[in-house]
Amino acid sequence: MKTVATPVTAIRPCDLDSCEDAELLAAIQSLPRGDRRRETACAVLVTRYQPLVRSCVQRYKNTSEAQEELMQVGYVGLLKAINNFDSALGASLAGYAQPCVSGEIKRHFRDKRWQVHVKRSLQELRLEVRKGRSDLTNELGRVPTDGEVARQLRISEQDVRAAIQADQAFHAASLDSPGTGPDSTASVADLLGVEDSQLEHVTDMQAVWAHFGELPERQQQLLLLRFYGNMTQAEIGERLGISQMHVSRLLADALAYLRTHLT
Repeated sequence: MKTVATPVTAIRPCDLDSCEDAELLAAIQSLPRGDRRRETACAVLVTRYQPLVRSCVQRYKNTSEAQEELMQVGYVGLLKAINNFDSALGASLAGYAQPCVSGEIKRHFRDKRWQVHVKRSLQELRLEVRKGRSDLTNELGRVPTDGEVARQLRISEQDVRAAIQADQAFHAASLDSPGTGPDSTASVADLLGVEDSQLEHVTDMQAVWAHFGELPERQQQLLLLRFYGNMTQAEIGERLGISQMHVSRLLADALAYLRTHLT
């Protein structure tokens, strides 16, 4: 008596674990979204190809990105491969899924990890420059100059420097992260923080401008020519048609007035 294979759509969800990839893919493509059997078939394939996702993630184990987060990104690529797989173009889901998973992880690094916006062309140039610098380092036995990298890649030195700056935009650290010393309890912000020597000067200048308008117009003009125009008292006197002694006296009166109001 001839036996007839049971259609995968008729198989109970609990029996899908024993189905081949082709049968599970057929169920996913034929059943509507939301169907329990379709979701179960998809979950079986995701579990079955977890080692593939993990192998793709292992390439990035030395990055600062959490491995579990990259695994989630890899699963997104795997689900896209499962939903888009066409058996007419190939018989191996693994062969189709691997570049999908790797591509999704690369896309994550390209689009999500940049700390500031960088043009796509510059992101790609950054990768070329990194590879070129690595190849030249191995060839020359030392770190190559920007000019040597530019000649190797047939681009300008300006493009090389732009790519290096873009690389710095990719790697950023939180100011709240701990210091690098073995016994350090300070954060990066504590180590980088330093009093701005110009801050007090800015405050003083704001105070000066607050009273500057109270001076007579002639004294305002003298102060601007002396301290912003960098002119000597003799040059100011010649320009305004007054003696150098008169310039000196007017400047002294103006500065004394401002000093009194500031202190």
